[in-house]
Amino acid sequence: MNTISLALICIGAALSIGIAGFGAGIGMGNGLRGACEGVARNPDAKGAITTTMIIGMALCESIAIYGLVIAFILLYANPFASALGL
Repeated sequence: MNTISLALICIGAALSIGIAGFGAGIGMGNGLRGACEGVARNPDAKGAITTTMIIGMALCESIAIYGLVIAFILLYANPFASALGL
């Protein structure tokens, strides 16, 4: 039973960082595409578009960091470990 529980915890940690990284990558790609299109249409607004894009990229990256934190919690500070006997 402990081996199966540990395997499921590892799979959950891998899925948390994988799905969060995938979502952040899609969001960053869409944001960068929109910023490039905006600068191509209006080069004078480059400064405002770049600033907004960098803030948006930081917010997208925070989603990936949340996934990493969840993975670390599952692997190293699992609140269910005592209930599972690990």
